[in-house]
Amino acid sequence: MTDAAPGILSADEVDRIRNDFPILHREVNGSPLVYLDTGATSQSPNSVVEAEQEFYEQRNAAVHRGAHTLAAEATDYFEQARERVARFVGAADDEIVWTSNATEALNLVAYSVGNASLGRGGPEADRFRIGPGDEIVVTEMEHHANLIPWQELAARTGATLKFIPIGDDGTLRLDVATDLIGPATRILAFAHVSNVLGTINPIGDLIRLARNSGNPFGTLVVLDACQSAPHLSINLGELDVDFAAFSAHKMLGPTGVGVLYGRSELLNAMPPFLTGGSMITVVTMDHAEFLPAPQRFEAGTQRVSQAIAFAAAVDYLDHTGMNRIHAWESALTQRAMAGLAEIPGVRILGPAPGQPRGGLVAFDTDGVHAHDVGQFLDDRGIAVRVGHHCAQPAHRRFGVTASTRASFYLYNTEAEVDVFLQAMSEVRSYFGVTGAAREGVVAR
Repeated sequence: MTDAAPGILSADEVDRIRNDFPILHREVNGSPLVYLDTGATSQSPNSVVEAEQEFYEQRNAAVHRGAHTLAAEATDYFEQARERVARFVGAADDEIVWTSNATEALNLVAYSVGNASLGRGGPEADRFRIGPGDEIVVTEMEHHANLIPWQELAARTGATLKFIPIGDDGTLRLDVATDLIGPATRILAFAHVSNVLGTINPIGDLIRLARNSGNPFGTLVVLDACQSAPHLSINLGELDVDFAAFSAHKMLGPTGVGVLYGRSELLNAMPPFLTGGSMITVVTMDHAEFLPAPQRFEAGTQRVSQAIAFAAAVDYLDHTGMNRIHAWESALTQRAMAGLAEIPGVRILGPAPGQPRGGLVAFDTDGVHAHDVGQFLDDRGIAVRVGHHCAQPAHRRFGVTASTRASFYLYNTEAEVDVFLQAMSEVRSYFGVTGAAREGVVAR
């Protein structure tokens, strides 16, 4: 183990952190579990599990509906959770909308814009109307959750969908972005961190292009923060994005709950996406009026226990320190990349070793399908993600249909990285493949 640098977790701290995660002490296929799939779903510490259990044991009731004691307590805990998550990302309480996941959050924005384009929402929603002649700009590295909703919105409204391509080095072509984003651009949607390439996109440059687009209604900026909110210290208000989405299950929290962040004045002007109970003020047989945000977007029974557990997760991250977590992950990622770069036949996707990136590395193993690599690693207790990671265009850009992805978090160790690298050094020989890697557009 290396000594801890200032501002980075120490090996002893990581060992203590691991004690909060019982699952990390189990065995898989006869070997100690090495969990390198946080990019898909993180593990949860005891405090998160206990927060959800405590809710069910002590104050399980409907929120915002009952006048009895349990209902009042449940509502208080539910709204306190909103405050804690909002504070964690630099937002106001009324700028945090609970959703089932980030995918729902992004769809909420797309469908609300679509509803406004159909005339719903009244004059205050006119700023969201989109139609023929308007453009939606995304990037070639988007997760399908931040691509398909915009494809569908373009199909419903007649708007044109365009994309910023990826350069050979795994970063966005800002020269092309400068030409793409202009007076016709109504929406710019992009990932803060690529879930395949690990690229940390230049959010300031992209937002400046959007703010200077010249569109008379302004260009809405929608941020996919699924791979940044769990790993970077972010302040959404200071970033000057209009909307952002992230999920609890990637940041120590439970499944089934995510967040849509939106600037308050925009949320209150948008027509709702899901309708029903709990999001209305007055209902007649032919008309309804809606509550202010965030409740106007929270129809029906909410994810109460999950939201409370989510707040416990961000408390854990905040207590540990996001900058220290990021520094530790970066050290692990660079260690993994340096090791992979020495293994013949392994091609790293995304920025080269030594370049800034998120806490993940995806790679192609020449002559061995990603699923076979994943099975080989799983037989040794090492959990990674395989496939196209819900980002087929990004894989297609680099001439592969699937990749293997290892992703790291605060509870991973240098020893686990070394176990992973040792296993990877054996993959191609196990499958009877020899020879050097083919030339790659982004390689070691």
